[in-house]
Amino acid sequence: MLSILIGLILLIALAYLGWSIIWVAPLAAGVVALLSGLDVYSTYTETYMSGLVSFVQKWFPIFLLGAVFGKLMEETGAARAVAKKVTQLIGGKRAILGVLIAAALLTYGGVSLFVVVFAVYPIALELFREANVTRRLLVPTFALGAFTFTMTSMPGTPQIQNLIPMDTYNTTPMAGPVIGIVTTLIMAVGGYAWLAYREKKLSAKGEGFEIRKQAGSSKEEEVATPNWMLSLVPLIVVVVFLNIVNLQPIYALMLGIVTIMLINVKHYKKFVFSINEGAKGSVMAILNTSAAVGFGAVIAIVPAFDDITSWLLNVSDNPLVAQSLAIQVMAMITGSASGGMGIALSTLGDTFYNLSQTTGINPEVFHRMASVASGASILPNNGALLTLLAVTGLSHRETYKDVFVVALVIPTIAVIVGIILGGIGLV
Repeated sequence: MLSILIGLILLIALAYLGWSIIWVAPLAAGVVALLSGLDVYSTYTETYMSGLVSFVQKWFPIFLLGAVFGKLMEETGAARAVAKKVTQLIGGKRAILGVLIAAALLTYGGVSLFVVVFAVYPIALELFREANVTRRLLVPTFALGAFTFTMTSMPGTPQIQNLIPMDTYNTTPMAGPVIGIVTTLIMAVGGYAWLAYREKKLSAKGEGFEIRKQAGSSKEEEVATPNWMLSLVPLIVVVVFLNIVNLQPIYALMLGIVTIMLINVKHYKKFVFSINEGAKGSVMAILNTSAAVGFGAVIAIVPAFDDITSWLLNVSDNPLVAQSLAIQVMAMITGSASGGMGIALSTLGDTFYNLSQTTGINPEVFHRMASVASGASILPNNGALLTLLAVTGLSHRETYKDVFVVALVIPTIAVIVGIILGGIGLV
């Protein structure tokens, strides 16, 4: 148990200092193996790499197509057009709300979490400058809009955190709609209320927008922005074909990609570059996640892990509590919502599915709570958060207090409420 704790602290500490998870994760896994009396070399070459490779094998097509879809949305200006329209409708004085809605809309439309950051960041920077909102709130605003409710709780979201439970529970992306809507409202409204409070408090202290070297949108970008209504079409295609036609995510994303290319055929010269860059970005995104999954795989073979899983299974008579806690803990350990949920469900998924049959709790409730719990896990070692910090040029010290509230505390409250609703029979 001590080896697991030391490995996790090392992983979080080094990630907090800005070191890459790609090499920090195997280092921390090696420390866990050494302290647990395992053979370090075989643990790395067999257990760690097996965990890493198995995640890549199963999920790389979705990471690849999602990144290509998002990159095409970015390079053709479609993502920028959607984001600009949303922020225009909201108003310049409500910069946080505008960025929040733009990020949420793109994420729910199927754009990769990582690409949403790159696509919306230039506009977000300009809006924060105009409204004189401190930069430190950029990171928690993005985290709330892209890494919480649109990733896990909104019924029908095409993000991978909502797709992983489908195999375990034989469900669809629309699983648990009532619980999904309620938990979405808790995270969205509660998170925005906190950010609005923090904006007012920091502004009262005289902390406003600080001009740095990063540039916002250029005039050339403004001219290149396409019609926002046409730009919405590919997002609608992905959501409709995924949730109404019930196509596999791979095919829905393919149709979205084809739609973008048809609508923006005059920009065909950008297609090869966009697809190449999207492919490159998908490799880095899945490596960040799978490196963390490899660490979790090592944790799973440590003898003390059996004690942890036993405790999690018996922590409550309510199987929803056991599942949610197991996934949340593993997502925290691995620094990845999808990775942690993948490990928890591969280890305990059959047990939870059998419990759904014997307890009479609808499998859709288990699906939705698995997704919501996976997102209530953002610690400093989280791969998506590290990417966000790199893009914005901000640090954990400047931003993590607010990220902790909007992406960990409030989502945990949503998990508790969801468990209560599932326990009384709501789906």
